[in-house]
Amino acid sequence: MGFQHFMDQADGVALSILAILFVMSVGTWYYIVTKGWRYWGAQNRSRDFVRGFWAAPSLEAVARKLRSTGITDPFSHLVHHGFTAVEQHQSRQNNSLVEAGSAEDFLTRSLKRAIDQDKARLEGGLTFLATVASSAPFVGLFGTVWGIYHALMAISLSGQGGLDQVAGPVGEALIMTGLGLAVAIPSAVAYNVFVRLNRNTLVQLNSFAHDVFAFLSTGLATGSLLHDVEKTSERMISRIQQSRDNQE
Repeated sequence: MGFQHFMDQADGVALSILAILFVMSVGTWYYIVTKGWRYWGAQNRSRDFVRGFWAAPSLEAVARKLRSTGITDPFSHLVHHGFTAVEQHQSRQNNSLVEAGSAEDFLTRSLKRAIDQDKARLEGGLTFLATVASSAPFVGLFGTVWGIYHALMAISLSGQGGLDQVAGPVGEALIMTGLGLAVAIPSAVAYNVFVRLNRNTLVQLNSFAHDVFAFLSTGLATGSLLHDVEKTSERMISRIQQSRDNQE
């Protein structure tokens, strides 16, 4: 009696359940390894980018560095969307819905769109992990029930109902429950860990988005919004001067 004997006696249903549990286990460890590696790399790159962002002498320097290094993490992706929104709104040729509103409104929508894209990217694979964590124990339990059913049927046909004839087949059937739990536990732990990492990343990203919006909307960026502010100031000065001339 043992796992090898269980495999020799398994029918098509039991083998199908084992195949499902095997696919679940492979998928779980694939997401654990790949998402863990991506989180670790993205966290280091995000830390370097944010440190360089605050150490830069101006946003023009940040834009030049971003053009040379490209998008490597959620924070650089957010800043890239901010710069793109500023340039696109400044050079717009028509009044389409996507470009409607003021520069601040257009910038807000662009930053929110970048955060939503990063959120969707971070949550990739979490549905699979949650599904495995919740369903794998029941899949294993179904395999156990199926194995116990066949074991009891075999015992009834043999006419021998002693403890040694019952304990062995039932113990083999419980292997399915153990395999289901072995698949579900790593998936549940990984899901909770990744959800917490996502939450922390999104909180930091939202806080950083407020700073980026403040810099770009006040005209401290590449000169596009700054140009709008300067034009508004010139018009105000011109109106004041005309008002003074009229009074004179």
